[in-house]
Order: sequence, then structure tokens, then C-alpha cells
Amino acid sequence: MSLLSKLRCITVDVTGTLIAYKGELGDYYCMAAKSVGLPCPDYKRVHEGFKIAYTDMAKKYPCFGHAANMPNIVWWKTCVRNSFVQAGYDYDEETFEKIFRRIYASFGSSAPYTIFADSQPFLRWACGKGLIVGLVSNAEYRYQDVILPALGLNKGSEWDFGVFSGLEGVEKPNPEIYRIALKRAGDIAPEETLHIGDSMRKDYIPAKSVGMHALLLDRFRTPDAEEWRKSGATVLPDLVSVQELLTLGTLAC
Repeated sequence: MSLLSKLRCITVDVTGTLIAYKGELGDYYCMAAKSVGLPCPDYKRVHEGFKIAYTDMAKKYPCFGHAANMPNIVWWKTCVRNSFVQAGYDYDEETFEKIFRRIYASFGSSAPYTIFADSQPFLRWACGKGLIVGLVSNAEYRYQDVILPALGLNKGSEWDFGVFSGLEGVEKPNPEIYRIALKRAGDIAPEETLHIGDSMRKDYIPAKSVGMHALLLDRFRTPDAEEWRKSGATVLPDLVSVQELLTLGTLAC
């Protein structure tokens, strides 16, 4: 008996699973600085500065400031300013405001993202099979309200519900975000649900810990994939392979 016949719900990670960034984040920050007439900052330094700043903000104000009631734009403004400062660029307030507005607008649109060719067909196939489809992502509200619809991933046709950390106040790898997803799906039993993601730590392990089935995508041929397989995870290259496995095979998970 195929796993598909046992499922009532599929939940899917977003970034790295359904969509990806075009280029590197530092590129967009540097282009924003150039757009206001500044010399182009060093891409690598800005990218590394962002990683430091984002990690610090996520630790101090997790889930994009949810618990602190911090407005989304304030969270990002602090993060972006600290990214430049970490890279050695401390702009005056007027200049920074112009740079930030461009960055915030860019990442509130579909411009920096690309959708994998198999994402929309897979989600529509799952919905067509009568499965409830949910998205589980460490992302803020603009993914749900703006970015995903702009990429052609619409609530109602490609997915039924979303659980986004910036709206819920809990984020992966906390297993609670998966319990929220199960409840949002209609209190569906975890053994009737499959989660698909691209991170062993954030997707596979916590989903399994609440009793869900789980598998991982290795779209970018990460060196970690072999360790994932050795740990017992099913690892597939794309959603076409997932559809084939669910239709024709069984999943040891």
C-alpha cells in the first residue's frame, strides 16, 4: 500500500523547498546602496555582516519580534542597519533611510525569489488528490500576503493553510510549530501527515518528533545529504520524485 493512500495532509517548507533566492542577499543590499549614488559596498562583507546581524536579531527578538510586539519594519530596519555596520558601513540616517526603503520594498515583493518549476504542479496535484496542503515556514507575514501569491502560489489553489513563524510566535525547529500545523489542518493525526522540507534540524527531526512522516529534498546537492540518508531519512532531488514515490512506492519513515 502506498503512503499516499494513508495520508490526509501534506505540509511543506517554503524557502529551499518551493522557492529560492536569486543570487545572494548581499547583492541586493549593495545594489540598494548604489541606487542612492553610493560606491558599491563589498558584497562578501555585507553578506557576512547580514548573517551576523540576522543571527543576533533572531536571538534577541525571535519570530521577527513577535513576543516583543516589535513591528516587522522596525525589526528589519534594525537588522539591515546592523548588517551594514558589521560590514564597516555606517551611513547617516537620511542616507540609510533611502537604502532601507529600497531593500524593504524589494524583499516585500517577488523580485529576489524564484519558484522551482515543480512547486506549483506538485501542490496542485496534492490538492487534486484531496489532501489538505499546508505551508510551514520560518518567515514573516509578507510571505503569506504578498510574496507567495506574486510567485503563483495562492491560498485556495496551491495551499490551504499556512503556519508562519512571524505570525505564530514559534519557529522551527520547535516541534510546537508542527503541532500548530496539525491543528490548523483540522486536528489531523500526525501519522496521516507528511512533512517535506530541506533541513534535517528544522524540518525532518521536529516533524518526526510529533509523529509525522517526513522526507527531505536535496535540490542543491548539499554534502549533508549523505549523512541524512545514513540517519535513515528519505532524501529526494525534487518534488517530481516525491510525487512518483507517493504514487508508486512506499516511504520508510
